[in-house]
Amino acid sequence: MALMITDECINCDVCEPECPNDAISMGLAIYEIDAHKCTECVGHYDVPQCREVCPVDCIPLNPEYVESQDQLMAKYHQLTNKKIKIS
Repeated sequence: MALMITDECINCDVCEPECPNDAISMGLAIYEIDAHKCTECVGHYDVPQCREVCPVDCIPLNPEYVESQDQLMAKYHQLTNKKIKIS
């Protein structure tokens, strides 16, 4: 699943620079996560970095974008232009 930022966001600016996919940007009132770029940090880190640094715990899974680990990894490969190695 992609992640999302709820309206509990306090605009503290710590999540945006942590996103390796540049999926986080400032919206009209709070930060937003582009679900098409969010891989939950799969391929980059073991855990989502935005969730690690968020002081108010306002970054849950987005129920509108259900994705498996394999789908998240495929999205990571697409975003980074890395070829999937098949052995």
